[in-house]
Amino acid sequence: MSQQTLASKAYELITDEGEERACEAISERACKETPGNFFKNVFSGALSKFAEQLVSPGTTLPWILSALGVPNAFTGALVPIKDAGSLLPQLFVSAKIRAYAIRKWFWVIPALVQALALVTMAFVVLGTEGSAAGVSILSLLLIFSLASGVASISFKDVVGKTVPKGKRGQLLAMRSTIGGILTLIGGVYILQDLEGEQDQNLLFWLVMGGAILWILSALLFSLITEEKGATEGGRSPVNELKNAWKYWKEDSNLRRFIFTRGLLMAIPLAQPFFVVLGKEELGSEVNNLGIMVIAAGIANIVSSPFWGRFADQSSRKLMVWVSVLGMVNISLMALFPFWPDSLQNIYVFAALFLIQVMAHGGARLSRKTYLVDFAPEKERPLYVSLSNTMIGIFTLLAAGLGSLSSFFGVKVMLFVFVGLLGIGLFLAFKLKEV
Repeated sequence: MSQQTLASKAYELITDEGEERACEAISERACKETPGNFFKNVFSGALSKFAEQLVSPGTTLPWILSALGVPNAFTGALVPIKDAGSLLPQLFVSAKIRAYAIRKWFWVIPALVQALALVTMAFVVLGTEGSAAGVSILSLLLIFSLASGVASISFKDVVGKTVPKGKRGQLLAMRSTIGGILTLIGGVYILQDLEGEQDQNLLFWLVMGGAILWILSALLFSLITEEKGATEGGRSPVNELKNAWKYWKEDSNLRRFIFTRGLLMAIPLAQPFFVVLGKEELGSEVNNLGIMVIAAGIANIVSSPFWGRFADQSSRKLMVWVSVLGMVNISLMALFPFWPDSLQNIYVFAALFLIQVMAHGGARLSRKTYLVDFAPEKERPLYVSLSNTMIGIFTLLAAGLGSLSSFFGVKVMLFVFVGLLGIGLFLAFKLKEV
């Protein structure tokens, strides 16, 4: 059996696709390449998802900053820098990407830049401490995030050209599931055999491992067979802004989606506060980090297949349900210090953290699937970049909101996030089905 036939059989089995493959929204030629492209994308994504968990602004980076004696003020900036850096420049980049018929290289090259940023960060972890480490790590995270922003536009466009509508949620889910399995294995390694190891050495190899994974992920993504796309209608950044403003004014569902997505950001923004609260209540042993990484891996394994099929059925309804899940779980975490002593342990905490990662995964998968399915094919890069740029602005506002935690405390801040998700829930109900 040839490699291509094997890929086709596996694709049909996994996606419930029959021999007469239905390829909605992609060309006939791209349809023939779908199984191979599907699995190249899946395994590339699994490695990048694993890399993201090894160097995560919501999990490992707060621990790294703590281990290096970095002041707590830096911790609250991790998620906003990661998100704003990757989102704000996209409207300007999309105008340039449009001029290229093959767009996968706008994912591959940024992935290599991300790897280089992590290699540098690994040596910062090994040899720097205090505020100097904090400034260096946040600066490298910003470079990492800017590269991620370029890749994000390319990724959605490549998926839209190579994977049929109705299968994209399952693609994203498989990436997360296999990435979750790898994360689980990594978490077990962190948890065991730490005695005799310097914590700083372990954290160095965590970051270096992330860099290696990004390189491998880039290699796999470069193998995707992508047809040439339309290059007409290329615009300058100024014209791109004008067109973005036109769509913003005319498309009410686009505005509603962007606000809904912005409010769903409350789920990942709450995650570093989970880590801070856990350290306050349970201590900061690196063994606890292993349990947190394991929880993140389990969350992706358990939830991703379900979220993927749910998103293919209705990404709008998935946004509704993850809003509810986030509201309940963040409320439980805010009340964690008031739970009975017998329940205030790392395992109960890890369960809440696991559910939060599940909710974050559902939120990401739902809005990615919705945007790829909803955006007009020729204007997909513009829709993606407009959406991401607006979310970048929301994230900067959220960074200011996060600073209020120093005045009101972590628990009050968590309830603020619950309120924001309540508004997001209301808006998600009003989105159109796509």
